[in-house]
Amino acid sequence: MAYRKLGKTSSHRRAMLRNIVTSLLDKERIETTEPKAKELKSITEKMITLGKKGDLASRRLTLAYLMDEDVVTKLFTTIAQRYQDRQGGYVRIIKTERRRGDAAQMVLVELV
Repeated sequence: MAYRKLGKTSSHRRAMLRNIVTSLLDKERIETTEPKAKELKSITEKMITLGKKGDLASRRLTLAYLMDEDVVTKLFTTIAQRYQDRQGGYVRIIKTERRRGDAAQMVLVELV
């Protein structure tokens, strides 16, 4: 299965996804385009799974990926506890209107 390039260089794409994942875990709801949201979903679910593990190695992996230490703390304390009994499917994507200007499909991404 191929990943989406999103019209960016690899370093730009990585930085953008790191920022979006950090924002989603911080705000718990963001609006973005559909292709970005689909990439974001898999990464965010992996981060929440690491948060549910709760060990030192998982914390270091999330600290290396996420941009804010406060978000990592929130992930390991409140978000991981919320999904302790859930086996996956932590992120919901809801289609909204098309963006004015380029008609890109906008979506609302939120934690379930």
